[in-house]
Amino acid sequence: MGTDRGWHSLTEYNALRAMMHAGTTAGAARQLGLSQSAVSRSLGSLEERMGVTLFERVAGRLRPTREAEQLNRRLDALFDALDHIDGPDEIPQEVLRLAAPPSYAHKYLVSMVGSFLRANPDFRVNFEVATSDMVSQGVLEDRFDLAVTGIEQSRAGLRLTPFRASPAVCVMRPDHPLAGRDFLTPSDLHEQALIALTYRHGRRGQLDRLLHQAHADPRIVVEVSTSFAAADMALEGLGLAVINPFPIYQFRAKELAFVPFLSPIQYRSYFVTPEARPVPRIVRAFMRHVRLNTPPDPFTRRD
Repeated sequence: MGTDRGWHSLTEYNALRAMMHAGTTAGAARQLGLSQSAVSRSLGSLEERMGVTLFERVAGRLRPTREAEQLNRRLDALFDALDHIDGPDEIPQEVLRLAAPPSYAHKYLVSMVGSFLRANPDFRVNFEVATSDMVSQGVLEDRFDLAVTGIEQSRAGLRLTPFRASPAVCVMRPDHPLAGRDFLTPSDLHEQALIALTYRHGRRGQLDRLLHQAHADPRIVVEVSTSFAAADMALEGLGLAVINPFPIYQFRAKELAFVPFLSPIQYRSYFVTPEARPVPRIVRAFMRHVRLNTPPDPFTRRD
C-alpha cells in the first residue's frame, strides 16, 4: 500500500471532499453526479495509494478518520486555486456566515468585521448574535461557517481552535477602595458589593466554590448574563465583577480599573468550525485577520 504517492487524482480528491461534506456515499454520489460504486472505488483507490484508512464505520455510519480530516484541510489550497483557474470571469461574492454570543459580538467582532470588509471588499458577512449553545449548534447544522465563543464544548462534529487565553480579573471604578491593589484574592471579596454572572455561566459556580473555600461572603447586588453588562454595571458604581478581560479591556481600559484576580479561573476564546466539512477560504481569511488585528493587552495572550 501507499507506493504511488507522487501521482494525484482529482477524481479521488473530489470524492473525498464530497464524502466529508455529505457524510454518506449516497449523498456524495448525488453531489458529484456519479454512482455510489464510483465514489466508493475512488475512495478505496485513494486509501490504497495513501496507505491509510480514511473512513471508519461507527454505529452503522462512516466517520472520517484523523488522516481524512488532515488531508481534507491540505486540499483547501488546491481547490481554492482550481476555483480561480476554472471559475467564471465574474467570481461570485463569497459570504461568511458568522455567529457569536454578545460578549464577543457587540464591540469586538463588529470592529473586526468592519476592518475585514474594508480590506476585502469582494467579501460579504452575515453576522448573527446568539447564545454560545445556539451558535455552536448552528455550526453543526451548517447554518454558520464560523462561530467565536468562550465556552469549551466537547461536541462531536465541532473543531475548537483556541486563539486567546486570559486569567480572571476584577473590574471596578477607579475610585473603588480596592482599585489600587496589585492583585485581589477570593478572601478580598468578603462583604464587597459583587456584580455576578448568572448561573448559566460555568465560571459562576467555580467562583462560588472559591469564595466558599475562602470563607468570603460578598453581597451580590445584581446578576447579569454577559461580561460586558457586568463591566458596565461596575462603571455605574454598583460594585466589582470577576470577569474575562478579553475582549472588554480593549473598550473599557480608560474607564475602569482592571485588577488581576489570583485564582484557578482561566478563560479561552475559540474559533468554532465544523469538523467534517472543508473550511472555506473566507473563513480561513477571517480567522487570520482576527489573529493579526486583535490588539495586545496586559492580561491576554495568544493561544
